[in-house]
Amino acid sequence: MQNKPSKPSNRKQRFDGFIKYSNITFQLIAAIFLGVWGGMRLDAWLGSKPWFTVILSLLGLSAGMYLSLKDFIGRKKD
Repeated sequence: MQNKPSKPSNRKQRFDGFIKYSNITFQLIAAIFLGVWGGMRLDAWLGSKPWFTVILSLLGLSAGMYLSLKDFIGRKKD
């Protein structure tokens, strides 16, 4: 009688997938939030109302999308 290698349960695989993809979501949200927050702080400090908020929020969105896509594509290869 041979021992077959045990496969991870379907429940564990779903939980691991949930953790991986929720991490990507939090990275995206954090990058956007930091861009908006930094832009608002710079606008308040320099008195240049929406310019830094718009620019840094777009940079945060771009950085968040880059990190999310990088992680998503990297996880697909695993």
